[in-house]
Amino acid sequence: MRVYLPATTTVLQRLLDEGRLEGPLTVFTVTPQLREFYELSDDEELEYAALIAAARASLRLMDVDPGAARRRVVLATDVPDASVTPIVADGADAGAARTTASVALRDVASAHIDGSEAEDDVRKAVGVVLEADLGSADAQFVVDQAEGHELAWYANQEIGPALELL
Repeated sequence: MRVYLPATTTVLQRLLDEGRLEGPLTVFTVTPQLREFYELSDDEELEYAALIAAARASLRLMDVDPGAARRRVVLATDVPDASVTPIVADGADAGAARTTASVALRDVASAHIDGSEAEDDVRKAVGVVLEADLGSADAQFVVDQAEGHELAWYANQEIGPALELL
């Protein structure tokens, strides 16, 4: 099953150094809840919705990782279907799930990372993402500015060089 793992540049460096991220992990994927929420969408649109939700979660991770570059990071990886359980709770994102699987670097299909032009908007969004989650319209506007930047796509073998350029 394809899942989208929210990360930071710190987490990405750990994946490169250690070769794996140990499970369990919170991921985003096409869950039954996501299908129901976007009932008129096709699979490609649902995958994109899961990716965007993971990018939002990356903002939350940066909030507690002051050493990370202010760029959203999402890893697209495949894990065994049986390892994934949707998170069904009030307030949980429709695509949120937990996987018991560890993620090895070789299993990462691609990394999605903000370009340098997004850094100022991402920095601002990191400071208010929790307020946006709690319903602040002003904070949501700031987060929307960061989410307006498209994430760059890097193949597995490009992850190390991409991180070196940050």
